[in-house]
Amino acid sequence: MWNVYIKVKLAGCTLFITGASRGIGKAIALKAAKDGANIVIAAKTAEPHPTLPGTIYTAAEEIEAAGGKALPCIVNVREEQQIINAVEKAVKTFGGIDILVNNASAISLTGTLETATKKVNLMMDVNVRGTYLTSKACLPHLRKSKNPHILNLSPPMNLNPMWFKNHCAYTISKYGMSMCVLGMAEEFRGEVAVNALWPKTAIHTAAMDMLGGAGIEKQCRKTDILADAAYCILTKPKTFTGNFVIDEVLLREEGVKDFDVYAIAPGHPLMPDFFLDVEIDATAMKQERYGIAQEEKKLSGSQQEGADGGKVQTESAAAKPSGPVAETFRVIQGAMTEEYVRSTQGVFQFELSGDGGGTWYIDLKTKGGSAGFGKPPVTADVVMSMSSTDFVKMFTGKLKPTLAFMSGKLRIKGNMALAIKLEKMLSQLNSKLSSGMYWDMEAKAVYGIGGKDTALETRVLWRRPNISSDGDNTYILLVAVKKSSALLSTLQKAWEQGGGHPSALPNALSSNGAASTWS
Repeated sequence: MWNVYIKVKLAGCTLFITGASRGIGKAIALKAAKDGANIVIAAKTAEPHPTLPGTIYTAAEEIEAAGGKALPCIVNVREEQQIINAVEKAVKTFGGIDILVNNASAISLTGTLETATKKVNLMMDVNVRGTYLTSKACLPHLRKSKNPHILNLSPPMNLNPMWFKNHCAYTISKYGMSMCVLGMAEEFRGEVAVNALWPKTAIHTAAMDMLGGAGIEKQCRKTDILADAAYCILTKPKTFTGNFVIDEVLLREEGVKDFDVYAIAPGHPLMPDFFLDVEIDATAMKQERYGIAQEEKKLSGSQQEGADGGKVQTESAAAKPSGPVAETFRVIQGAMTEEYVRSTQGVFQFELSGDGGGTWYIDLKTKGGSAGFGKPPVTADVVMSMSSTDFVKMFTGKLKPTLAFMSGKLRIKGNMALAIKLEKMLSQLNSKLSSGMYWDMEAKAVYGIGGKDTALETRVLWRRPNISSDGDNTYILLVAVKKSSALLSTLQKAWEQGGGHPSALPNALSSNGAASTWS
């Protein structure tokens, strides 16, 4: 049975919003200002920032232009006295406080050993302590309001270890904000509503630009969606309390059907936000090699008998790796330019698990640059760990590095700023890595009946990424030919006859005299 809530508009209500000079905090402020609300802008940016937009004064101008009244207050939530002073000023100016929005937050997506103590202190001070102290300072006044609310911008507490392992300190700090909701909702039930709001997808803010780099905005929604969701919560009665609300879920319940209006790039895939488990994309096929990789491993490390009956050691996989990972690094090596080296100035080490894995590197610091198997020639600035399959997906444009990191598929140690630079390089490499076809071939002598007749069985792994819109398509082609020289000419004819589409290759190959199996 649906509960029916009588909406209470925000005209004349006073909202105390931390971090309201830009981003989500400002969006919530502007939404309330349209109702004629009073907004206390509690943020620390009083002077223009060299890279971040807005100040408490420019935000105040926008709020008043939208129809509200603004009180800009310089507040660093790490300083308790600044919080107390701003609360007192708000009460003196507007006669009380009706709503508190704890939006101010600090972030460092680094592992335990890579997170400096000052970063740990910053996140704990701003996210947990700042939220707690601001709530404490506002509560005496909130309890006097007719419909008081506290709204924390924090996630539901998902205890899946993947949300801890890559950025433990940050997760602890955000969950600390959520624990304030859990505790205070019960402590002040019947007096003050206390809820949490969190986005289903990434939201485009200055912080997201810094984390995700150029182009990340296409995977994000506008701050408007959180502003609309916050408005829905803050206009409900105070009996609506103790909830961990996801923006899209709430808005759908409120009757919103068109979510393209919130997208930066309508129709573009959206990146899920932290702390929300998402189903694995069922349309994304794993780049399995159907047993070929296992045979290649056995073959590459085996000894074959030479013409004189002696043992001939073939090249090992370590000496000459093959497969999609090796092919990817060959393309990267071929695409190296002095401009990449000059603009990046970083060395990246990759620890890959699975087929074709091991240690690989991209050196974009040493003159000329280099990429290949093994440890880099100089100490790595960034070490990235992931599966070989996800690595290939990332370098062919099917998996965004930011999404890989946020979903726990990619672990980063070292310089995060350089990791972001690498993503920019990827966007330029994707066209080379995902267009046309590339393959690796492994020839193997197999004996026919009685060991007298010998045929050359050549296995070709063929991939065409992004061939269609339904995800990661992998095509495997096994071709058996009598002579090795026939292989390339046969493939060339088949490719031309098939018009460049994989579905036409089997028939084209058959017509050219090649026995084929299509998987």
